[in-house]
Amino acid sequence: MKTLLKILFILFLVGLTVGGYLKYQNQPEGEIVIGLSILFLSFILMPLFIFYRFKNGKYKKYVVDPKSKNPFKIDNENLK
Repeated sequence: MKTLLKILFILFLVGLTVGGYLKYQNQPEGEIVIGLSILFLSFILMPLFIFYRFKNGKYKKYVVDPKSKNPFKIDNENLK
């Protein structure tokens, strides 16, 4: 998954660079390529990255537990 994310990020950078070059050359396709690269980043790359980072449940120490007496106190036993 990590390798896939790196490849997709490189594809995003290539698309953004090509779009910038086309826009610099006053080609009308430049803005389309830049826009498609941003859509790719927003709807494909970012969700995959978020899923990859939080699939192991490491986010639990940042979640507020409303059932505890002090919901903002970190309980080290529940983090393991």
